Amino acid sequence: MKRLLSSAILGLGIGLAAPAFADLALATSKNCMSCHAVERKVLGPSFKDVAAKYKDDKGAADKLASKIVKGGSGVWGPVPMPANNQVSEADAKKLATWVLSTK
Repeated sequence: MKRLLSSAILGLGIGLAAPAFADLALATSKNCMSCHAVERKVLGPSFKDVAAKYKDDKGAADKLASKIVKGGSGVWGPVPMPANNQVSEADAKKLATWVLSTK
């Protein structure tokens, strides 16, 4: 019984973490992690810092998705974020939503 309960709890934990890993995998596959990290500044801001900055902005996911695809500058300092034409609008929206959910 203990083994069954342990397996169920472990499975639940993995199930809850799967979306976060899936979007981290997407961010990695789209080269986001070359300039960003979840918890620390690299060349660009950390995803946690981005989430904190936009936490009260209802339109943030759309704004960030647009910046992911088109690039941007001036918000986080002098280094511009290049356009990422290889990222579809749907993937950009997934990435933006994931970044904004980072705690």
